[in-house]
Amino acid sequence: MATDPLLQQGPDSTDLVLHSGPAGPVWNALTSARSALLTPLALGVPTLLVAFYMAVAGARASTVFVVVGVIAALEYLLGWLTTAFSQAPRDILRVEFAPAGVPASLRLVRSAGPDHWLPIDTLREVKLTHKVVEPCEGDRKPALSTLALELLLQGSNERPAPLPCNGDPQPLADALETLLAPAAVVVELRTERSTRDEPRSNWYSGGSASANSGGG
Repeated sequence: MATDPLLQQGPDSTDLVLHSGPAGPVWNALTSARSALLTPLALGVPTLLVAFYMAVAGARASTVFVVVGVIAALEYLLGWLTTAFSQAPRDILRVEFAPAGVPASLRLVRSAGPDHWLPIDTLREVKLTHKVVEPCEGDRKPALSTLALELLLQGSNERPAPLPCNGDPQPLADALETLLAPAAVVVELRTERSTRDEPRSNWYSGGSASANSGGG
């Protein structure tokens, strides 16, 4: 059986590990706290307008600072809750197939915690897209390789974030095909190649530096 580092077999399940790290509501709340810092910055204009009108109305500077601080704190709290309950739970850390040998069920483990177990026949197809961006002529940067995963489930499709791919994705496709063959799940691997655009030069050819020189 072909193996791949992204597939980890345990006593109870075989896990397709997309991103390593802890999961659960507490961890999700902690990771969302950093992203929420952008909320007061995004809503900075309305906050400054409130401060301006308060200053024009004759409010004390200390009062203005307190009000602005309260507004910024509420904006941060709103952004934190919005991020924690909307964007972050969609991040998929791994896909668990159980039991480990011949899986009869699967579940998605997200940053907010695991989903419910689903019958294996809920998964209709696994698509792997290997995207390779080759350097253009004269470009010293190495080729960029990513691996995109798509899970075609009954009623929905899941597309986790692309993964860095430094090697051949064929062993992963072979391992998934062997694991899911008893459930008749199709595993497709497709490679897309492109060339990186040439960097734009900031130098422009102009006229001759001695354009003002002329004969006597």
